[in-house]
Order: sequence, then C-alpha cells, then structure tokens
Amino acid sequence: MAHLRSSVWGPAEFVGLPPWWLVREGLLAGGLGVVAIVGTGVAGAWYGLPALAAGEVGLVCAVALVLYLGVMRAGRALVGLVAVLAVCLALQVPQAAAGVVLAERGRVESVVVTSVEGGAAGQGRYLCSVADQGGVPLRVRIWRGCGQATRPGDALAVVYDPEGHVSPRGVETGVTAGGPLRAVVGWAAALVAACLLAVVRSYRLTAAAAGPTRDKDGVTA
Repeated sequence: MAHLRSSVWGPAEFVGLPPWWLVREGLLAGGLGVVAIVGTGVAGAWYGLPALAAGEVGLVCAVALVLYLGVMRAGRALVGLVAVLAVCLALQVPQAAAGVVLAERGRVESVVVTSVEGGAAGQGRYLCSVADQGGVPLRVRIWRGCGQATRPGDALAVVYDPEGHVSPRGVETGVTAGGPLRAVVGWAAALVAACLLAVVRSYRLTAAAAGPTRDKDGVTA
C-alpha cells in the first residue's frame, strides 16, 4: 500500500514542511508553464502567427511540462491533474489572446445587420450576419450586441483588428487589455498549484541516500 500510495501521489519523503528550495522549484515550474502557454498564444494573436494563435504551441508547452514532472517521478495522479489543467488552459488561451489584441489596438466601426439567427425557444445565442458600410459581408457572425430585438437593417458596433490578425467581434464596453485574460486566471492559478504539489511530493530521501559517496581520498564507494 505504501508503494502504491507513493506511485499515485508521490513519496513526499520529508518531515514537517517541505524544503524551501523544493517549493521554489515547484512554483518556478508552474509559473514557467503558464507563461509559456499564455505567452505563446498572445504573441501568436498579436503578430498573426497561426500555429501560436491557435494554441498548438501551447499544447506542446503543456506536454513539455508533463514530461518534466514525469522525469521528476511525480505521483501519477498529480501528473494527470497537471496534464488536464495545462490542456484546458491551452484551449482557453486563443479566445483570451484575441480579446487582448482587440482591446489594445482594435478600432470600432458601425456595421449593418443583414440577418439574425438562433435563439430558438428563447434559448441560446442570437447570431447576426453583418456587412460593412460598403456592403461587403463580414466572414464572421456577431453575437455580442445581437439580441432578440435585433432586426435586419439595424446598426451594430464591432471592434476589428486593423492588421487583420484577429476576427472582429461585437463591442464590449469597459474592456481593457487585461480584461480578456481574467477568463484564464483561474486555470493558470490551478495549474501552478498542481505543479507545486506535484514537485513537492516527488521528493525522495531514499534516492539521495542511495547515491554514490566519496571517501576522503576521493575514491568512489
């Protein structure tokens, strides 16, 4: 049972509080993982790099974090928890990164509603197909600002990226550059906490004690 518990949750072979350097290592691993996953997504949306913006590189960073914990021989349950949290964070980042770009450099323009769909039986989102002032249809449908009372011919305000790296969306009042990232703060905090726990519980005194020793003449025993 002790071996099973060690394999699943990690051995945690220390007495009292964990060593401070071990806590620092766990926080560093989780923090670097979060920065890599979120940072690559934001950079991809900002500079128009599809592989980064779509979250593919973020998933690679998540796999690298899981492999690191595997090398540390962390508990399997905690490694699985980190994997789930890292993947969920990577999947949440693309939308948040697009919001950051639009909040930082987006421009607002008025568009005309051409059709309204959705909201069946009073449930679900309403989706508005829109066209710009020149009559050119936008390739995306807008749900922010599109509601039950919206009719074809109405005007909607949308925010768009002048560099074209991010799809336009309906205007949200009071949104700052950091606002869209609030959606991923919870996932990021949970990931750091899980990494900290996994690294701390991976500590093995027996492994350190079993290592080679040297006598006073430098001869390995």
